[in-house]
Amino acid sequence: MTEQNTRTRTRSRAVEQEQETEDEGLACPECSGQLINDEEHGETVCNDCGLVVEEDSVDRGPEWRAFDAQEKNQKSRVGAPTTNTMHDKGLSTNIDWRDKDAYGNSLGSRQREKMQRLRKWNERFRTRDSKERNLKQALGEIDRMASALGLPSNVRETASVIYRRALNEDLLPGRSIEGVSTACVYAAARQAGVPRSLDEIAEVSRVEKNEVARTYRYVVRELGLEVQPADPESYVPRFASGLGLSDESEHRARKLLQNAKEKGVHSGKSPVGLAAAAVYAAALLTNEKTTQAAVSEVADISEVTIRNRYHELLEAEESLGLA
Repeated sequence: MTEQNTRTRTRSRAVEQEQETEDEGLACPECSGQLINDEEHGETVCNDCGLVVEEDSVDRGPEWRAFDAQEKNQKSRVGAPTTNTMHDKGLSTNIDWRDKDAYGNSLGSRQREKMQRLRKWNERFRTRDSKERNLKQALGEIDRMASALGLPSNVRETASVIYRRALNEDLLPGRSIEGVSTACVYAAARQAGVPRSLDEIAEVSRVEKNEVARTYRYVVRELGLEVQPADPESYVPRFASGLGLSDESEHRARKLLQNAKEKGVHSGKSPVGLAAAAVYAAALLTNEKTTQAAVSEVADISEVTIRNRYHELLEAEESLGLA
């Protein structure tokens, strides 16, 4: 009994010493006040005297911010961000086509055969049904056309979302994958304020211009997309850049188009033709060298259209007394 009592006292003393040590570690060394962790500034501060006991502490929290419980549950710290431009949203694994290991050394013949089988089965698992194969082909087309047209990534993302909606709402039967994907690129570009003309779209597409226009109207109507009429001014920067014109000419072209809108000249006219004519007229008014043929090539529109719209724009400006 005596030995047991001695052991019990020894253990209780050890526990008390540990607790005292922990308390000392949690207490302020100056005033023995309570220490608190300031996670925002990465500091450990005394709540009583304000002494900074520790600074530059490691923030082990997530690198993102959440403003409600739902957003916090949705966010994750692992993996690449998801994207709608890939049929599996980028959540699958890609096996590199190069037959090399992590150190850059070439694989042996057996390992190469094994990797080839893995690539084949990985590809089969990524596209297990017809819907996924359809989506993979269409998103590849969207990426190809957007790249050829020089469209930014947000347009590709929007076009991919529109195509997914069309696929989910069974709008594809009776229409080609290429036609619907082209219509999605055309709609997304107009929504983003970087429109391309139907002729430019048809040039990089694998379907005819009439089919693109018909499919575009169908997709916009069925999905209820809000697409504003193309503004001629949105074409001006691209045309001016293609011709190597100055900022002064670009500004003058915008002014010509604004005057035309004020007079109602733009109604019923092709925005591409108006923009091309405005750029040509602005170049002449600012004494910069360019030709109708050069503008026609950049804007992909006939010289006859440029001449007709050119006269209409100047007449509109003269009628306003601004020429």
